[in-house]
Amino acid sequence: MPNCWAQIPSASVETDVVSMDKIVSLAKRRGFVFPSSEIYGGLGSSYDYGHYGVLLKNNVKGQWWRAMLQERDDIVALDSAIIQHPETWRASGHLAGFTDPLVDCRTCKLRFRADKLDEAQCGRKPSKHPGETPDCDLTEARDFNLMFETTVGPVKEEGSTVYLRPETAQGIFLNFKNYLQFSRKRPPFGIAQIGKSFRNEITTGNFIFRTREFEQMEMEFFVPPPEAGRWFEHWLEQRMSWWTRLGIRPDHVRLRPHDTEELSHYSSATSDIEYLFPIGWSELEGIANRGDFDLRQHAEYSGQKLEYVDTVSGDRYVPHVIEPAAGADRAMLAFMVDAYDEDEIEGETRTVLRLHPLLAPVKVAVLPLVRKDGQPELAAEIYRDLRERVQTEYDEGGAIGRRYRRQDEIGTPWAVTIDHQSLEDRTVTLRDRDSLAQDRVPIGELGEEIERRLRAAWQSPKLQG
Repeated sequence: MPNCWAQIPSASVETDVVSMDKIVSLAKRRGFVFPSSEIYGGLGSSYDYGHYGVLLKNNVKGQWWRAMLQERDDIVALDSAIIQHPETWRASGHLAGFTDPLVDCRTCKLRFRADKLDEAQCGRKPSKHPGETPDCDLTEARDFNLMFETTVGPVKEEGSTVYLRPETAQGIFLNFKNYLQFSRKRPPFGIAQIGKSFRNEITTGNFIFRTREFEQMEMEFFVPPPEAGRWFEHWLEQRMSWWTRLGIRPDHVRLRPHDTEELSHYSSATSDIEYLFPIGWSELEGIANRGDFDLRQHAEYSGQKLEYVDTVSGDRYVPHVIEPAAGADRAMLAFMVDAYDEDEIEGETRTVLRLHPLLAPVKVAVLPLVRKDGQPELAAEIYRDLRERVQTEYDEGGAIGRRYRRQDEIGTPWAVTIDHQSLEDRTVTLRDRDSLAQDRVPIGELGEEIERRLRAAWQSPKLQG
């Protein structure tokens, strides 16, 4: 495992201006994320993604798909069902073992995870943990299954009990045989998917970091058993590199191997990629060597052979599986936190999201300086051309400084300003979000210049500060 990933936080960690409160405020103010069902008082740990949140999360998912499919030729895509045959969860162990220990407080009527009491707040005295005050009256711990249960059929009493999937991985294992037949792949190869999962978490919180409904980006990589260790190391490096290539500062991300007592019963090795959020180091992604547990379990419960047969040698074996599994919501949150910055311009504090341009919800804003003299018409012409190339936004309302600040807050890397000179020589000002440099560019070259900048190497300006 590369030692370079075991980073020690630098001084920038201590001087970061970001906080979760600032991120939550920005997310709502600028239309990234809203509390769900807000007109009815909201629903705990449930969120709706606004326009810029949809664009940002789609860009995160798009870069994940690019890394899995476009940059490799040994991975194929899948979109499996959310509701699967209930035997799936019996075979996987989720029905029997997907539980958390739960305790109730008879005084404040709140529920807590019994193994996380030191991280929870007492309902009556938030400065204390549950069980630390004389008023606390906790029940004995009992197991609580995290799967959401529902029924299939028009009448609940007569329907079959099914579950909303708690992870996307099992849908991949169920389709392993199909992919061997149609994709003409042989181990080592992977099956990747992005999709919603659901867990009835006892303790949620920290904005979109932990919710009951979330989106996963998972890939199961099937390998010959003797090669599992090598491929595990390969995916540790690949996944760490993905985060830093997209702008996460190296001193804010680390790879933490699981201790023996942390490992799942089926895993011979697991490491978490953790990010230094304002709430502390927390998991972004897990990479696990799952062995052959899942395929063997489903083979046993289904009666189907889930193995690979080499048509040349006649050898047959059940592949081992390396699984990188990340959360799209947590990824979006990490990119926002890492990009958040404040600086001072002409005596005013500017809030700016220094997102990697590939992730930015909007790549370029087109802004006529004034709403007269033919500037809006020329700006509209430029806007129509640019939106064929990249996600573009047009804005002619308000002072130009305020429009710049709005685009800075949503992370737009470039702004095109149309002024009086533009009408005379068909040049515009191209403003850079991070350096604030303003270059005069001919309108005819504008699209190619923005695409060139979008392809250029990039690192967080916060590393230079």
